[in-house]
Amino acid sequence: MTTHWILGPGAIGRLLAHSLSPIAATTLVGRRNLPVLQRLTTMEGEARVQHLTSFTSIQLAVDAPEPPAFVHIATKAMSAEAALESIADSLPPSTPLVLWQNGFLAQPRITQAWPGPVLCATTTEGAYLTGDDGVVHAGRGHTFVGDLHNHHGALAEELAQTLTQAGLAATKVVDIRQRLWQKLAVNAAINPLVALNGVRNGELRGEAYAGRVEAVVKEVAAIMLAEGIAPPNDGNGEGAWLALVWQVVENTENNKASMLQDVEAKRPTERGAILGPLIESAQRHGLECEVLQALDDELAEVEASF
Repeated sequence: MTTHWILGPGAIGRLLAHSLSPIAATTLVGRRNLPVLQRLTTMEGEARVQHLTSFTSIQLAVDAPEPPAFVHIATKAMSAEAALESIADSLPPSTPLVLWQNGFLAQPRITQAWPGPVLCATTTEGAYLTGDDGVVHAGRGHTFVGDLHNHHGALAEELAQTLTQAGLAATKVVDIRQRLWQKLAVNAAINPLVALNGVRNGELRGEAYAGRVEAVVKEVAAIMLAEGIAPPNDGNGEGAWLALVWQVVENTENNKASMLQDVEAKRPTERGAILGPLIESAQRHGLECEVLQALDDELAEVEASF
């Protein structure tokens, strides 16, 4: 049976563990042990309780189980490299990694640093935690898997088939960099604004916020053009990006974005992984990024208040 370690038992990490455990040997790895019995509330409202094995990184160093076929890193973007470092001594350097982070910060860094294969996953599956022993599958989506240099297509195909068998529809792609940038663009237009204003995604369509969404998209569209990222859905320029953002807002209108959840819990946000690459790219290409920089400054001020 294929073995999967899931580093970072947050919402996506636990959704992965619940989904994979019936078909694969699955271990959650975190900073502390979780209750052995874990509850998944399905999209249909059904509660399923499963026995999920968990280790801390310290326990792995002392008494590591058999090396895994895959290590899924499902931490926040800013924690991914440190989390990997905490278990690296317990892994053969050829172990494939799967990165589930938002933004475009951890992916290129870990791809460059890790000697083994590094796959990237971008997903629209929705989940949130209900304490140390519960996770809710809040929205069914799709996951795309690939690697930044298209060197590991067979491995990506194997993982996509496994995820699909586990009930999380997945597809291997050769353009994962494009898809990561596209998701980054959408996240930049939605997450900071809902986090700063304490609103659900759908409220961005209102008069109070729509203008600022459009201002973000204007800057983002220019950055995407400079980075060589094609507009979504075979569209053209800024209009295509704005249409995608409004479509996602509509599809997720009742969602409480992860960045808003972080602000409410007084945790650091993923602004560095979402806004950071866009601001850096804009500066490198000599493009305007006043709106993006203002959002980053506002979020930094909120985080400082914690």
